[in-house]
Amino acid sequence: MAIGLTPKQEDTLDITGLTHEEFIAIALDVVKQLEWKVGYMSFKGFIAYTKFSMSSFGEELKVTLNNQVANIKSQCTGSELMDWGRNKRNVERFISTFNELKGSFSKEQLEEKITEMKQQLVPDQEDLLNQTPLTTKEKIGGFFSIFKPTEGYYITPILINLNILVFIAMVVSGVSIMSPESEQLLNWGANFKPVTLNGQWWRLLSCCFIHIGALHLLMNMYALMYIGLLLEPLLGKARFFSAYIVTGIAASLTSLLWNDLTISAGASGAIFGMYGVFLAMLTTNHIEKSARQSLLASIGIFIVYNLMSGMKAGIDNAAHIGGLVSGVAIGYIFYPSLKETESKKYQYLGIGFITVAIIVATVYICSTTSNDIATYDEKIKDFSAMESKALEVYHLPENTPNEKVLDVINNQGIKTWEQCLTLITDLEKLDLPLNIQNRNEVLKHYCHLRIDCYKMISKAISE
Repeated sequence: MAIGLTPKQEDTLDITGLTHEEFIAIALDVVKQLEWKVGYMSFKGFIAYTKFSMSSFGEELKVTLNNQVANIKSQCTGSELMDWGRNKRNVERFISTFNELKGSFSKEQLEEKITEMKQQLVPDQEDLLNQTPLTTKEKIGGFFSIFKPTEGYYITPILINLNILVFIAMVVSGVSIMSPESEQLLNWGANFKPVTLNGQWWRLLSCCFIHIGALHLLMNMYALMYIGLLLEPLLGKARFFSAYIVTGIAASLTSLLWNDLTISAGASGAIFGMYGVFLAMLTTNHIEKSARQSLLASIGIFIVYNLMSGMKAGIDNAAHIGGLVSGVAIGYIFYPSLKETESKKYQYLGIGFITVAIIVATVYICSTTSNDIATYDEKIKDFSAMESKALEVYHLPENTPNEKVLDVINNQGIKTWEQCLTLITDLEKLDLPLNIQNRNEVLKHYCHLRIDCYKMISKAISE
């Protein structure tokens, strides 16, 4: 069972006695017999994708030739950390089937297959015959290469590094490394409806770089690395970065609309957005047809699993859904510019459109969404101040004359408690969550009890 950033299994096959063309001809028959699909082929190697089933999630099999040795590598296309032996089985099946078939073809049959293969090649892609297949994931040659910007993997490591640096700064400032407190998250820029709608709109973006503990950061950065390896080469730096920022803000806006008292933080909304962009790409012709099924299966499993996990308490699933939906929309917006690769006009139009759209959406939502919870919070502060004033009767000196005590109880205590009761009653007009409404009922009962108590004290002193 392989475990790693991209679980894989590698082996070699001695092809002494066969030319490269003959080996490829036989190997393609092996792929056909195993019901796999070829995504790329040259006479120096090919890439095939296994059939999606209960025992396979659509792994990628890469075969490259080096003199008289064929290097065979099977790796997961999904974001799983363990392959449960699937890659090993793929390599073993390929080698055993090849050994069974290689003696069943005559020289004439092989020549005929090679001729057919050459006829299928597109003229302007003849240079592919001399290229060795290279999958995007192979840009990760070691642990530290995850954090190093390279061609086709440039913005992703910068975003990963930025998230990690923010988390380190949080920890250095005293934030808990495993379970930060709510106040600490708010101080660092987490999204919280009462304060975000109270003029602190920048929280819609800052919350995308704040994480609730080391485990939260680790899982999000792994998912970001994986989708970055797949998607950034397709979109390019500018589109990838703009999509990440816009989907992150869209996720925060969705959380704002859906949640009243949830403190939201983390890059998962933006990451779901990037998965949404890639999901849109998988429904177009921009990605090689044979690769779509396996990639669609692995991406679909990731999305469904994480959305199901997000139904647990304490997880902001609204942000996940908002990011995903906005990502799908952005993917289709970017598609025309991906087809017109020679013109930058469509690229700039797409980026400009989504930028304007998110700005308009932010202004509209922040200006029209009710912020009754913030109003409630301010009123409760007033309530606390009046409560303190009403309770001053209990702090009078012991030798205070009864007349003075009665004056404080009747003209300050009871009247202030009545003002508190009016304030709490007025709060019923606000659109508040059920738990706060229930709390208000308790406060009303509390005010009535205080008033009754003060009246009894007043009566006792008078009599």
